[in-house]
Amino acid sequence: MIKEYKMLIGGKWLSGKESFEVKNPYNNEVLGTVPKASKEDVEMAISSAEKSFKIMSEMPAHKRSSILQRTSELINDKKEEIAEIIAKEAGKAWKYAIGEASRAVETFKFASEEAKHIAGETVPMDASKGSENRFGFYIRVPIGIIGAISPFNFPLNLVAHKVAPAIAAGNTVVLKPASYTPLTAIKLGEIMIEAGIPDGALNIIMGGGSTVGTWLVESPKLAMITFTGSPPVGQFIKNRAGMKRVTLELGSNSAALIDEDADIDYAVQRTVMGSFANSGQVCISVQRIYIHKNIYDEFLEKFLDSTKKQVVGDPLDKNCDVGPMIDEGEAIRAETWVNEAVESGAKILTGGKREGAMFQPTVLTNVKPDMKVISSEIFAPVVSVIPFSDFDEAVKLVDDSIYGLQAGVFTKDVNKAFRAIKNINVGGVIINDVPTYRADHMPYGGNKLSGIGREGLKYAIEEMTNIKMVCFNL
Repeated sequence: MIKEYKMLIGGKWLSGKESFEVKNPYNNEVLGTVPKASKEDVEMAISSAEKSFKIMSEMPAHKRSSILQRTSELINDKKEEIAEIIAKEAGKAWKYAIGEASRAVETFKFASEEAKHIAGETVPMDASKGSENRFGFYIRVPIGIIGAISPFNFPLNLVAHKVAPAIAAGNTVVLKPASYTPLTAIKLGEIMIEAGIPDGALNIIMGGGSTVGTWLVESPKLAMITFTGSPPVGQFIKNRAGMKRVTLELGSNSAALIDEDADIDYAVQRTVMGSFANSGQVCISVQRIYIHKNIYDEFLEKFLDSTKKQVVGDPLDKNCDVGPMIDEGEAIRAETWVNEAVESGAKILTGGKREGAMFQPTVLTNVKPDMKVISSEIFAPVVSVIPFSDFDEAVKLVDDSIYGLQAGVFTKDVNKAFRAIKNINVGGVIINDVPTYRADHMPYGGNKLSGIGREGLKYAIEEMTNIKMVCFNL
């Protein structure tokens, strides 16, 4: 019998008038049904968050920290169960699903620590003539109700990166997880209730972005929207959010630059992972690899050999490296982009084949800057390899993008590393690793079309709080 899941509003699990199915993208098995929130459900969730805000904003830091720490512990206790949910609904290979669950353990732990260190600082008022007898300082206060709209590709940890800092700061949340992957978010809701979160502090509602998402974005009661997804939707949110604060973590066509002095074996190992983990459905997936011509042949031979060894199949198989894309439509889109590139002169070195939602790890060469596989975010297990002869010219090619999330540079020359850091306009430059690297406490976010604002617990808390200035006239 198909399980019927519910939405979380005001601490209660509620059904809806309508529902939709959640399917396993690998085999199309129906995993359950979830309610499709109506406008009334959304308003009820917002009202619930509004009522709970007084409780959360006045809750001592140590209590907020305790809830988040307990959440971390419970996720750790239920890691395998959660990983199975992720693997089934997102099609994420087990090794990456269990890795995501482990990261969420840390994300909530970091949030519990940061909850105890939200502070302001003194302001030297006597620096201004005429203010000699004044004493000033500022404090950080919770911003209010936060609408969190999360993507399918990290259904636990990218939810955690919105919910955990919001709760740490004393806010309340209305969460709309991706319609492809709501079951992981529902499981997190159960865990946070067990951890002691007050009724209404976290509300979870499901439905389409054009309906439920838009209702959240346009609600005058929300103080902030935090969104991870595509640039077009991010631009829509920014245009419709009014005076709300907005954090947008959007797309990229991230590049790795491999200089001639790099450790080739290590670079191969890391770029294969960075290109094909989660079927390339990662905002910071490696999409372009620029390799110095003196090591190009050796790198390419080893890269192709490792790519061909990637195990493609059932995400629940512990040996699986690459599972399905989130649905067949996305796999067809990736196939179309690859075929368009080939028609324009690109060459497939391996892969390029699709079966349903499964898309083989694909390596392209002879690509041109205006091809979609280079200039746009493909969000698929597709990577292009491009030789270069001059490091600084390669840096320009890495930076030649409408996106600016992260870049990876493999070099042993510290001067070249700093030139890359200076000249690549991205939110993060990762030296001697792929752009796919992310630790959950570091500031993370993009420039250009890759977004606005930063995640990473300390930095997200700054986004999710307001500065309140206090000045005494003594």
